[in-house]
Amino acid sequence: MASFAQLNESYLVTEVIVVNNATIDNLPFPESEPAGVAFCQSLFGSTTVWKQTSYNANFRKNYAGIGYTYDPVLDAFIPPQPYPSWLLNTTICQWEAPVPYPNDGKRYKWDEATLSWVEVPTPKP
Repeated sequence: MASFAQLNESYLVTEVIVVNNATIDNLPFPESEPAGVAFCQSLFGSTTVWKQTSYNANFRKNYAGIGYTYDPVLDAFIPPQPYPSWLLNTTICQWEAPVPYPNDGKRYKWDEATLSWVEVPTPKP
């Protein structure tokens, strides 16, 4: 099965559909993309914009999801930015906190107001 993401005029993913491999002539990416795009446009309209996405992130860095953005320069799908302070790692196209997550086995949540990780209390039994 192959997956295709529909993009709006701002490159925002608005839909992700799965296409049978027979529909794309069992071709591998990138050869499969034109056939898949043509199929998607036959269903949703000839002016719709589609990009193939990989469930295993074998290409375009991340599997596209609704709300993700396609970056044509990086040729990658980028998830929504979780916090304004987080920076995009353009190598893996993932957002990273400005402070690394603590590696002490405890649970933390990000606090945007203090730009730090705050420990999540463990419930008492």
